[in-house]
Amino acid sequence: MMNTRAAVAVYWIAMLQVCTALAAPEVALPRLQLPVRCEIGVVCNVQNYFDHDPGSGFRDYACGQLGYDGHDGTDIRVPNLAIMRRGVEVVAAAPGRVRAIRDEMPDVIMREADPGAIRGREAGNGVVLRHGNDWETQYSHMLSGSIRVRPGDEVRAGQVLGLIGLSGKTEFPHLHFEVRHRGKPVDPFVGQTGSEACGVGQAPLWDVETLRSLRYRPSGVLQSGFATDAPTRAAVAAGELGERRFSADAPAFVFWVELFGAHEGDEELLRLVGPEGEVLAEKRGTVPKLKALWLSYGGTKRRGELWAKGVYRASYRLVRNGVDGRVVVVEASGTMEVN
Repeated sequence: MMNTRAAVAVYWIAMLQVCTALAAPEVALPRLQLPVRCEIGVVCNVQNYFDHDPGSGFRDYACGQLGYDGHDGTDIRVPNLAIMRRGVEVVAAAPGRVRAIRDEMPDVIMREADPGAIRGREAGNGVVLRHGNDWETQYSHMLSGSIRVRPGDEVRAGQVLGLIGLSGKTEFPHLHFEVRHRGKPVDPFVGQTGSEACGVGQAPLWDVETLRSLRYRPSGVLQSGFATDAPTRAAVAAGELGERRFSADAPAFVFWVELFGAHEGDEELLRLVGPEGEVLAEKRGTVPKLKALWLSYGGTKRRGELWAKGVYRASYRLVRNGVDGRVVVVEASGTMEVN
């Protein structure tokens, strides 16, 4: 029979084991690198984040509004279809094994697609990787015919999986990147331990370099350019606009900007200036409500005479009222030459 001292020792060893088990963190996925080969803030941008609002609303990890109810991943987009067609590579965020792929769905904007054709396949073309310890990453909406791996393949971090596309249920070309542990989605900006305040979690899954490149921006410029008429959303989405040289008989001089994350009440100022520094047009306005995407433009028509030769300039500012007063949150500019 065990003596009292031995029994006490066994008890405390057992308690220590229990406490250690309870305190042990979940097995972590190796640090995630950026899953696209694309410069963030220059060509690519985060359009939608993971939803942390338990109700019917939306709240991203920074307590912002970039996303929609129930979104369980990170959407990294390119500005338009022209850039998509040039090929933007999707890469493995961590080493793993390919569990599944899909590669035959067409690249079609959701509103133009057959609903029956995407039902049950809303993620479009993509790749699912297993990383061990019940971790997975999924790469969705990829370009048809671009997948370069097959089920069972072992892949290294940074290995090309395919290209950003427009397949499945989506309205713009992007990569939907999702992380799961034991089937449950995890926000890589927060990790499993969560965050008590608005901001990055205590144990994010992104590596340091990626976290730096993906620094949170509530608003930003997707693309901007010049046109000889009022730009249409279809032309902007297709990447058909972006002239830098106009003929002297162009019917109009227009500057346009497409933004993400415009807030209700934001004030905008767009100004066009001629070769001699003269103000040709000025537009002031207010954003009427929260807009995930906001297209703004302003310009002036040619009235009789030809445009003077030289360099024309355009500038745009979006100003927001915040806790520290009025702040310029978005700026864009450009030059255009008349020859």
